[in-house]
Amino acid sequence: MSKVTVFGTGQWGSTMAQVLSDAGNHVLMWGRNSDVVEEISLRHTNKKYLGENVLPQALQATNSLVEAFEYSSIYVLAVPAQTLRENLIEWKPLATSNALYISTLKGIEVSSLSRMTQIIEEVMGTNNVGIITGPNLANELILRQPAGAVAAAHTTIVAEKILKLFSTPYYRVYTSTDILGCELSGAIKSVIALAVGISVGMGFGENTQAMLITRGLNEVARLCAAHGADPLSAAGLAGMGDLVASCGSALSRNRTFGEVLGRSGSMATAREQVAKTVEGVASSSAVLEIAHRVGIEVPVIEAVADVVAGAITPTQALDRLMEITTRAENFIR
Repeated sequence: MSKVTVFGTGQWGSTMAQVLSDAGNHVLMWGRNSDVVEEISLRHTNKKYLGENVLPQALQATNSLVEAFEYSSIYVLAVPAQTLRENLIEWKPLATSNALYISTLKGIEVSSLSRMTQIIEEVMGTNNVGIITGPNLANELILRQPAGAVAAAHTTIVAEKILKLFSTPYYRVYTSTDILGCELSGAIKSVIALAVGISVGMGFGENTQAMLITRGLNEVARLCAAHGADPLSAAGLAGMGDLVASCGSALSRNRTFGEVLGRSGSMATAREQVAKTVEGVASSSAVLEIAHRVGIEVPVIEAVADVVAGAITPTQALDRLMEITTRAENFIR
């Protein structure tokens, strides 16, 4: 049993806090919205993000950074990926020197092309860092439906520590020391999920989705391999598992955003109707640049990035994908 501070009181932060509490930990949540913080502490609900779901009675929340950092030396990060750096810079004077940082974020920082753990290591000056990732849709996990995840870190010792923190009867956690591959896979899948959503919004069916998912997985695997990651990470929960959940579920923000975009052809309309953080939108250009830097062709990712940037329409994107010269299909080429 450990004390854990969760930074973020949105849908995902609240869900992760419930898992940690169900695993037997003492959990304090931190958030900026005083109304949400008060609701969590007094009524054990978070209706803005979780509807009528009731959080564990033991969960408490605060909007005091001093209290949050003094509470524990285990920090679970559940803030929007593109705000991580600015938050860490603000928080650094308050953090415990030997703290363990666990990222639940899936994205690439646009300005630096850095993964989330790279940002933590750079700003906080530590390598005591890990991630928890996998096919974990918050709307299902909050109901305690069975799910799997990967705890990845630079060492087995840290990965196993994360496993113990999060393991519950409904949340099965595996370990990995391929933090690069697991983290890259989680970031890239968001872009592929956008592509699938766009195709659904355009009225296309299962055949189109299967093509995009399979070729998208190929791009995930090749990008990870080009960075020296373990190819098995792309085929596991962090890669294929997360990709299938994000591409196949209407609960996925990235797929939902893509559907509105494909149906309307308008980024403005999609942003208006899906008023939540959609990491595939924010990260698509960064993921594409990462691929270009290592010389990997990623036509699905490139098409999505161009649509998001307004350079082409969803129809033009799909037409372009269908015109690409085909070669022998190898999983990694």
